[in-house]
Amino acid sequence: MSGRPSSAVVRQFILEHVQRHAGDIVALTAQTFGISRQAAHRHLQRLVREQVLQMHGTTRSRRYTLGTRVHWQQQYALSATLREDRLWRDDIRPVLGDLPGNVLTLWHHGFTEMLNNAIEHSAGRHVVVRVAQTALDTKMTIWDDGEGIFAKLTRELGLEDERHAVLELAKGKVTTDPEHHTGEGIFFTSRMFDWFSILSGNVTFSHMREHAEDWIGAQPSAQEGTGVFMELANHTARTTKDVFEQFASEEDYAFSKTVVPVRLAQYGDEQLISRSQAKRLVAGLDRFKVVLLNFEGVDMIGQGFADEVFRVWTNAHPAITLEAIHANAPVAHMIRHAAAIRADAILEAASATLTASATCGKSQDAPANRVDPGRN
Repeated sequence: MSGRPSSAVVRQFILEHVQRHAGDIVALTAQTFGISRQAAHRHLQRLVREQVLQMHGTTRSRRYTLGTRVHWQQQYALSATLREDRLWRDDIRPVLGDLPGNVLTLWHHGFTEMLNNAIEHSAGRHVVVRVAQTALDTKMTIWDDGEGIFAKLTRELGLEDERHAVLELAKGKVTTDPEHHTGEGIFFTSRMFDWFSILSGNVTFSHMREHAEDWIGAQPSAQEGTGVFMELANHTARTTKDVFEQFASEEDYAFSKTVVPVRLAQYGDEQLISRSQAKRLVAGLDRFKVVLLNFEGVDMIGQGFADEVFRVWTNAHPAITLEAIHANAPVAHMIRHAAAIRADAILEAASATLTASATCGKSQDAPANRVDPGRN
């Protein structure tokens, strides 16, 4: 790197890389900026003195971690008098500190949407809100002791399994109270944060900002209530407007586009073969104008599944644009067989999306690097 790097640039690099390079951040910084190890060490020592970083161990085994500058927790009684807007103004906003305006707006949206869900839908007695902040990012957990979001959706929507509820959440516009709610809150909130996760019962629903697809996971033991975990970089340039426009129609700014992770319709090692699986996948998608079916992680689909989605459903909904992305060769072949003359239009977005996703690496392994919300 030519020229002497500014201290601010070096410090930001350290903050962004120290979590993955706790033991070799000095060497990595020196190599990246072409400075001596002593100079890199001085930058780290300054960050330690300012309590931005924490230092652990002796000289030979020294490790650095981000220092927690905010660690706050409060329990509230869930009642009809609890108001999410008041809690935001009185408690949460002051705790978050001097963050940029766009970041505070993202947190305002995420906190009030998720707390409102707990107040109006959990049937719980208490909710715990936890905030942890470093110089790099902020994490928030909202955990209630109610029925559990996936159990409630499964019961009230007449679904067969709590994992079906995760698939419905991934589509967007799912609600057990359509008279008072659009069902869009969780979908949009999950797209606003760098990492978003819901843990309830034995099931986890997660979304990472850098990946288009959602994730479903299984927990070894059932968790009472519902835990929502949100993580966001303190200086992201993202805005709520960016997120809404990504899934809105140009005509009326309505929520009209959705990306559905097809693999959420399969359990374990099962293949997507049957028409019943296909019907579960497309249920409710007639509420959108544009539907992108993301086939990443799906090795193959059966003839009946493909026919139900790409011939029967598309014939019944000619005004809806249906596209298949991340389809491998066997999946694309089956889509072409079922869709016939419409196949090119359905698959036309695939190559561009696959090219973009190649820069992300293997997204299947990504969730293992995050910790889902917990009570400890």
